[in-house]
Amino acid sequence: MTLQIGDTAPDFEAQTTDGPVRFHEWIGDSWAVFFSHPKDFTPVCTTELGYMAKIKPEFDRRGVKIIGLSVDATSDHKRWAADIEETQGTAPNYPIIGDDDFRVAKLYGMLSAETSGECGSRTPADNQTVRNVFVIGPDKKVKLVLVYPMTTGRNFDEVLRVIDSLQLTARHKVATPVNWRRGEDVIIAGSVSDEEARQRYPQGWKAPRPYIRIVPQPN
Repeated sequence: MTLQIGDTAPDFEAQTTDGPVRFHEWIGDSWAVFFSHPKDFTPVCTTELGYMAKIKPEFDRRGVKIIGLSVDATSDHKRWAADIEETQGTAPNYPIIGDDDFRVAKLYGMLSAETSGECGSRTPADNQTVRNVFVIGPDKKVKLVLVYPMTTGRNFDEVLRVIDSLQLTARHKVATPVNWRRGEDVIIAGSVSDEEARQRYPQGWKAPRPYIRIVPQPN
């Protein structure tokens, strides 16, 4: 199963470094970022987990919960956390799912349904497709899917930027242009007629083309 934008994020129960979770219940009324790793004690993932811990306050400010996953047991995750803290300066301050039976990775389409055996007998390369980022809304729908190769570290500042756009466009009938950042001009959504747009934006808009209607970011 390949998850697409707009799909309901599969619910599951799992053990994490912070104890058991039921995923939908854990999300509650928040937004969530769920990001996955092919194996513990891998170099690129070590840098990612540490950086995510450093910028967690930025996610907190946006009402976004963070949860990780790695294809190993939670006991291994806890040993890995010591390495992350020593090498990156910050230990994970969010739960990491233990997925040594591949159950969640399969549920989210990151590993094939035929995957079997002991997680300890698999190399990171065997699990190289477990390099996803899912952004999930309070409605439990998938809002963003990113998949990275093992050799390229993820850009979590970009994930924050996308969340700013997702949260803004969920509240207002607008879209955000290329490289948009919070506070910059936005585009009136194509679903909004000119008549409705005049009611919403009585000050008018810039329109280099009739289908590109630019206004300041709504508050």
